[in-house]
Amino acid sequence: MVKQLIKNGLLVDGNGGEPKKDHVVVSEDKRIVYVGPENGYATTGDEVVVDAAGGTILPGLIDTHVHMMMEYAPLSERLTTPFSFMYYKAAEYLKNTLHAGVTSVRDALGTDLGVKKAVEDGLITGPRLQLSINALTITGGHGDGYQVAGNTVDLLPSDYPGMPSGKCDGVEEVRKKTREMLRAGAEVIKVHATGGVLSATDHPKFTQFSLEELKVIVEEGRFRKGVKVMAHAQGAEGIKNAVKAGIHSIEHGIFIDDEAIELMLENGTYLVPTLLAPVAVLESAKDVGMPDSAVEKSKEVIEQHKASFTKAYKAGVKIAMGTDAGVMKHGTNLRELGLMVDAGMTPMDSIVASTKTAAECLGWEEKVGTLEQGKLADIVVVKGNPIEDIYSLANNDNIQVVIKNGKVEKNLL
Repeated sequence: MVKQLIKNGLLVDGNGGEPKKDHVVVSEDKRIVYVGPENGYATTGDEVVVDAAGGTILPGLIDTHVHMMMEYAPLSERLTTPFSFMYYKAAEYLKNTLHAGVTSVRDALGTDLGVKKAVEDGLITGPRLQLSINALTITGGHGDGYQVAGNTVDLLPSDYPGMPSGKCDGVEEVRKKTREMLRAGAEVIKVHATGGVLSATDHPKFTQFSLEELKVIVEEGRFRKGVKVMAHAQGAEGIKNAVKAGIHSIEHGIFIDDEAIELMLENGTYLVPTLLAPVAVLESAKDVGMPDSAVEKSKEVIEQHKASFTKAYKAGVKIAMGTDAGVMKHGTNLRELGLMVDAGMTPMDSIVASTKTAAECLGWEEKVGTLEQGKLADIVVVKGNPIEDIYSLANNDNIQVVIKNGKVEKNLL
């Protein structure tokens, strides 16, 4: 039985209230047993003391949109890399993500059930995973690797055990494909409701899947296991179709309009903005061989993306932090908080979006997202006060301690 006492730091518990001084967090094995004033806890002498050294104590952060099995690489590299090598690289990506202070993630396609089991069984180090397995997409849509030259080059190898193809057209194919994802272990269903930046043969404004098809996806998830649906949705029409169909979260939301915002407010739909994604495309285009089409589309959408986020935030749409990590390097996730603040969010709200609201989006609010008695001991200690300097979180050297399930995974103190 391991008991830990974290002290000597400013406490930001994830609920959005004022930071608290002279508070401690005590965990026993995997769970938090006390959060409160230091003078309200009677030490037994059995505690391992973690001195926050005047920094800030936070809940483990949550990224609700990642791709743990990939980092975008030049085509020549992808074509000459053996299949199994991606699993060894993924172990590095998972470790980098955890060491950045992100203790839970929702994988938005590409990670199979074996990777989740490897993390849970302790074979590799990484954040807690919620899997979508693969994303549903239409022929010729975002996620179809068909190229103008007539060949097909997917971002990840397809058709291997545990990773069904996501391509489907028409209500009955969509129904069957959703069932295949659930059979493969999907804990959330991912659908591409619009085109995207990285796909060669479409545009973010293009609408994919009919309202009827989207409703079938939601229905199958609900009937089988109560599984929710996340939708890559960038164009206004596709966003509105997704919300009307009962989809739980809108990913990216680049061209949100007033009607879409009203629908999201009425339905309690989450927005996962991924502001970092187009920024990363432009930053890394030359080094990783991003297609010219992706670069041009990123330039086209980047300011609109920011404006849509600002409008949705001011209107009160529920926002959960997500990055699209894999488009950019894993472990750079917390840059997203600074981008959200640049677009008008308060620093405290950006932390809530990355903890409490993100946990609610994943349906995990009973076990993670805030520092409260009874919840899992996912705790991060950072240098300084991120409320005063939210950009400091982007520097992984400032992430001093990372605890997941009560186990210290990183300690720089």
